[in-house]
Order: sequence, then structure tokens, then C-alpha cells
Amino acid sequence: MNSVQSKAISAPLDSSSRERREIARLNGRLVHYVPGWPVLSPVDFLRAKSKHVPFPLNAANQQYFYVARNAIYHLFRALNFKADDCVLVPNYHHGNEVAAIRSTGTRIVYYSIDRNLQPDLDQLSLLARGGARALYVIHFVGWPQPMSQIAELCRTRGLILVEDCALSLLSRTGDQALGSFGDYSVYCLYKTLPVPNGGLLVQNNPNLPRIGPLQLHRCSRLSLIARCADLMLGWIRNHSDRFGGLLANLKQRFGRRLHDAGVTRVPVGDIGFNPALVYLSMSQVCSFLLKRFDYGSILRMRRSNYRHMYERLVGKADPLCGGLDDGICPLFFPILVPDKHAAANALSRLGIEATELWNYGDPLVPGEISEDAEFLRRHVLELPIHQGVSDVQIDYMAEQVLRLGLHFGPGRRPVQERGGFMGPPGVSESW
Repeated sequence: MNSVQSKAISAPLDSSSRERREIARLNGRLVHYVPGWPVLSPVDFLRAKSKHVPFPLNAANQQYFYVARNAIYHLFRALNFKADDCVLVPNYHHGNEVAAIRSTGTRIVYYSIDRNLQPDLDQLSLLARGGARALYVIHFVGWPQPMSQIAELCRTRGLILVEDCALSLLSRTGDQALGSFGDYSVYCLYKTLPVPNGGLLVQNNPNLPRIGPLQLHRCSRLSLIARCADLMLGWIRNHSDRFGGLLANLKQRFGRRLHDAGVTRVPVGDIGFNPALVYLSMSQVCSFLLKRFDYGSILRMRRSNYRHMYERLVGKADPLCGGLDDGICPLFFPILVPDKHAAANALSRLGIEATELWNYGDPLVPGEISEDAEFLRRHVLELPIHQGVSDVQIDYMAEQVLRLGLHFGPGRRPVQERGGFMGPPGVSESW
């Protein structure tokens, strides 16, 4: 990284307004802001009901919750693990799902995820013979785990298979939707769709314990209104950053006053697990919207945006994943950067909401972090390519990634592999 790039990354937030105006004009159109997550348009409320609602939204046995971690809690509570039972969980994870599982008294044993976001199947097979009762699989950023081998292992060893599809709604492998392989599957709807809340638990195996009936209750109106306002402010800023930014500042001031007055709201997308909130239901606004989205268009837009970004960055920056196989619905465009937090701050100053996912592992078992998992936590940054992002915004983001030098640099770039990457031996130790 040269000195100009270093200064651009470390510049204070208020020093880049002129630079931002100068570089943001692309193809005669000005890009001010790129939202990190899907935004909610007034048009979304006016659409007719969708003629086709895909799996898992059409699953026969389903239960909706306020957030996905609550679904995970109720699932493992119903499974009622004994003292000598354990669940196998990937060592590259968010942390909320681990906290939810552990809150039920379930013992966790970790298995390794490599830098290609794939499990060590030999290690899994060995661990499955050591008292495991269930296998918890996470489909990372929309890409599938090797489900044919994993499903066969679970059948052979008699393991309950749980698919975490929080990052992979609408993704398929072959002709089968992710989340339909396992006995149970869990989804986080608001990561892929512009809804204010929503977690979903699907049970595919009717012979295992059922969840419920549960007496769920709604969140406060203030929590719902505040989250809907955030989503719609994102849409406004996507069209007029100046006006939308003004409204966002007013909302923040109002929110601080409510906080100072002791008024609390129930968040989504936060880090942590609160057992006091496990009986919250998904809002009726979400139920209304879920029936009206054009899911085919959402899938096409995400795939098109991913391909566009990949064409702009491949060979110049360090995409984490390769090209798109059929059926993958990418949540983000993940790239490898030397300093994730500094890169996110630099992009933020340019109006780009890059996402820093999964910075930390299990705080109760620090030794579970392998070298590969630690590498992913430190160096993977997610760029938005959701259905609300335009081609012009894709070009703008790609140009800023290249201008800032957000890559490993000559001689240190990870080797691109099909479906992912594999860094050279010891590359993570050089940072």
C-alpha cells in the first residue's frame, strides 16, 4: 500500500468531503451513498401478492420468530440434549447462534472451517463418532456446504442435521434449496429481504421433536416503527443522500432522547443473546411484505450485481469467492483486505456501507479459533450487492476499492481457487 492509499484509509471522517465529491461522479451521475443492507421502498407495500413464494416460505412445518437466534434457542430446547450429548458447530460463526445453543445447556464441540469456507470432512467424521448427537451446518454468504457428503454422514451416524441458512435465503445447490437437506433449518429473513425483523424455523423431519406450541407476543410498536423508518431512510438516502441524511440525523437525535428518557427498543442485527426476548414473534408488517416480494427478481439482481463486481475486481483485488454456480443467491461480495476495520472506515467516508461480519469467535472457548478461522475473521470484508444496488453503484464501489488499494498486494495475494480461495502457507501470520 502506497502513502496516498494509506492516507486515504486513515483520513478523519470530516476531511474527505471535497475528495468524495470529486471522485463520486461516475459516468455523469453522482453516487453519494450505497446502503449496506436491503432498503424498503413504498412500492413494496403496494405490490400485489406474489404468485410464487419459494422455499422455505412455503414450507409445511414452519414457525416465525422476531430473530433467528430465538428460533435456534427453541429448537435446541426442544431437542433436550443430555449431559453426554453434544452438537458439532463450525469454528467460524457469528456468536449469536452459539450463545443461543449454549443457553439451553447444550454442549458444543467445534469443527474446523478452512479458508475456502469448507469443513474438514475427515475431522467431522471423527468427531461424529465421539458422542455427537447433532451437526450444525452454516451456509456462508449464500454458498452451500457439501451437503451430499454431510447428509450421508448424518444418516450413517444417526446425527440430527441442522442447517443455518441465515446468510443463504433463496440459495440452492443443484435442484434442491438450502435448508431442505437437514432435519431442521433456520433463516434470518431481514438479511436478504427489506423487512424490519423475522427469523424462521423449518422442520423437515416430522419424526423428531416439534417446536411448540409457543405463546409468542409482539414487539413494541416503537421497535417496529423505528426499524421500518431505518429501512425506508435507506431507500431515501439511496435516491437523495442529502435529504435522507438529514432525516437520518433527526431520527438519531430523537432516538437518543428516547434512550435518555429510559425508553427501550428491541434491536435486530445486534450481537448477543437475550433470553428475556425469546418469545417475541415476527411482526405482521413482515408477514404482509413476505407475500409481496418478487423473489425471482431479487435473486437475479443479486447474482447480476455479484457478477458485475467480480468482473471489475478479479485479478485486481482479492474476492473471497469465485464465480457463481447456478442457484447461489449471494448475500454480499466478500473481499480480503489487510485491515478490515480500517477498510470499512475508509469506504464509509465515501458513502459505502461495507459490513464487518463475524469479527470474534466464542468468548468462552478462545482456543477454538483455528488459524484459518482467525484469518477469515481478520480479513473478510463484505461489500453490498443486494437488490437495491445499481450498476453505477457497483462501478463506484469497485473503483474505490481499487483506488484505496484494499487488497493484499503483489506477492501476498491469496491464490484464487474454484469456489473460494486458499492463501499460501503462513500468509495469515504475515499481518
